[in-house]
Amino acid sequence: MTQEVRFVWKCFWQMYSALTNTLAMIHAVQEVNNRLDILPNITLGYHIYDTCFTTSKTVEGTLAYLTGQNETMPNFRCSAGAPLVAVIGAGGSTLTIASSRIVGYASSCSVLSDKYQFPSFLRTIPNDNHQSLAMAELVRHFGWVWIGTIAADDDYGKYGIKYFKQNVEKSGICIAFSETIPKIYSREKILEVVEAIKESTANIIVVYSSDIDLSPLMEAIAHNNITGKTWIASEAWVTSALIAKPEYFSFLGGTIGFGVRRGDIPGLKDFLLDVINVTGRESGVHPVSDQLCTGKEKLEDIKNTYLDVSELRITYNVYKAVFTVAHALNNLDTCVEGNGPFPKNSCAIIYDFEPWQVSIPPRSVCTENCQPGTRKGIRHGVPACCFVCIPCADGEISNETDARECFPCPDDYWSNTLKNECVLKEVEFLAYDEALGTTLVALSLFGACIVLSVIIVYRMYRDTALVKANNQELSFLIQLSLAITLLTSFLFVGKPEEWSCQIRQVTLALGFSLCLSCILGKTIALLLTYRGSKLKAAEKHDHISMKSRHQKLLVLISLITEVCICTAYLTCIPPYVYKNMEFQNVKIILECNEGSIEFLCTMFGFDVFLAVLCFITAFIARKLPDNFNEAKFITFGMLVFFIVWISFVPAYLSTRGKFKVAVEIFAILASSFGLLGCIFLPKCYIILLKPERNTEEIISGKATTNDKSGGSVQSPHGRPYA
Repeated sequence: MTQEVRFVWKCFWQMYSALTNTLAMIHAVQEVNNRLDILPNITLGYHIYDTCFTTSKTVEGTLAYLTGQNETMPNFRCSAGAPLVAVIGAGGSTLTIASSRIVGYASSCSVLSDKYQFPSFLRTIPNDNHQSLAMAELVRHFGWVWIGTIAADDDYGKYGIKYFKQNVEKSGICIAFSETIPKIYSREKILEVVEAIKESTANIIVVYSSDIDLSPLMEAIAHNNITGKTWIASEAWVTSALIAKPEYFSFLGGTIGFGVRRGDIPGLKDFLLDVINVTGRESGVHPVSDQLCTGKEKLEDIKNTYLDVSELRITYNVYKAVFTVAHALNNLDTCVEGNGPFPKNSCAIIYDFEPWQVSIPPRSVCTENCQPGTRKGIRHGVPACCFVCIPCADGEISNETDARECFPCPDDYWSNTLKNECVLKEVEFLAYDEALGTTLVALSLFGACIVLSVIIVYRMYRDTALVKANNQELSFLIQLSLAITLLTSFLFVGKPEEWSCQIRQVTLALGFSLCLSCILGKTIALLLTYRGSKLKAAEKHDHISMKSRHQKLLVLISLITEVCICTAYLTCIPPYVYKNMEFQNVKIILECNEGSIEFLCTMFGFDVFLAVLCFITAFIARKLPDNFNEAKFITFGMLVFFIVWISFVPAYLSTRGKFKVAVEIFAILASSFGLLGCIFLPKCYIILLKPERNTEEIISGKATTNDKSGGSVQSPHGRPYA
């Protein structure tokens, strides 16, 4: 059971309506305590604080019941009473916002419906939006298109008249004037409102205000004798005794308003009479009286505002608010698990609570500390303790709280996800143990094995006509050079080193130079033989032929030229290992910088020159007799060579990282396989699968054959040439 306590503040005026509301609350609490069907074995108590209809007194009362003392001391409670379970009030929307609100009985402001700002607020009075909409419908119904508005300078007046204006302006209704009644009395501002009413031709005036705020304006209007206006009143003053005075009837006659629904409170009048009987015996006797009492008067026969219970509107809302709280507490007390109002139909467990932490003092900062990974940024126009925490940029870190600067990581490092530590960058290159590297190496080994097989076949069948017809030394050099170019792939795969960067392009250029110079020697010999075959017998003794030593000399000169270019390349501006950090910030792409692009282009440009000569000579000599068609296969091989390397250039320039290396390896393998397949595969086919065609008669052209798989040409001197 809670002890009944009252705090009464000294106010500047007294209002019978506020007293009636207070006594109605006490009556409702006593009625709940006397009933057996609501909160049995629980007795409600109350503390009542007078707001004096001011925000300051409202806050003062709030602090008083929070601390439990007459002198308010924030963050300190000294009260031995029962715990506080609900707060009812205060008497207006602005006062409710200033207090610790739970259930409001006269707070109709629409902003209180915002559950984000006021999650715990409930009320027993309708939202003002309904009243504002009804006022707008009333104005539209009578066809009034020229009206004035007056609102109190508080949340109730501002939000109410704002919503009203929004509704009427949609219908084309015009606002003649819009004035505000000050919360703190100001004669100048009151006269400004009066002057606006007098000067305006609008005869309809909508007023959204409480009776207390409106009273000074009504006095000024009565003093200025402003008549002929129709007033539309909000519920806060339409039934107020403070406004319904005889001296105001001359200009308030015909006022239309919307009132709060009234209701009957059983037993309230008897309770009020009992209160008068108790307090009357304790009060003093007035020394002067206009008329002595006879002693036979009855209090219930006296007609006054205090005892009038026929117009209970806000008072009835107070009564409902008390019973709302009582029924809510009763539902919590009698809640059955499975039928509760909380998630999963559960009930509130009053013993399961988390007390406030008391181990550390509360924090009071404008901005929380900037954690590692961020830096403090200045906010212009605000105090220095209010700043913004800016995340460090990629590649920068801060490893202390409230850092002023973010520091860049070293070149080989990058910031982690939290930007509070530099971690070593991932190094990327085409490795042997990844799928792409393994595949390319396997293809390289496979090609080298095929070349080795061709060498073995040529060695085993060196005494046959087809092998003899070919220059065995040049054939071996071509096979050797193709093996070198295929195995060059090993220099491109794996972690780049100084030695591998310097020899891989040089080895590739020398390998192709040896291969192409040997092919050029063969094609020139074929071309000269082809031209000699077309000469007459008398002209053949003047024909120039290319002997084996001439072919070897051509190969030697070509190889020496390429060696000189490669030597100059390695001596002047050699390749080196380069850490590419521009392509990806989080990775280091380990690659070979080729040094001088001019030398590199010269080195491979010589190979291109040899390839062009090979193609031209082979293309011209392609029309040899059927048995002598090696020039055709060389032509096909050179076409494959050109197609591969022409396609390589755009693909190489458009890729980065390890895929750039993979593109070059693929071009090396494809061009090498193309030359190997076109030049040696037809010969191996005849040697191994068509031995009956590998005879001196067919090779020398003395026997006819339709086979176009390989052979030699008949020299003018009667011996085969290759």
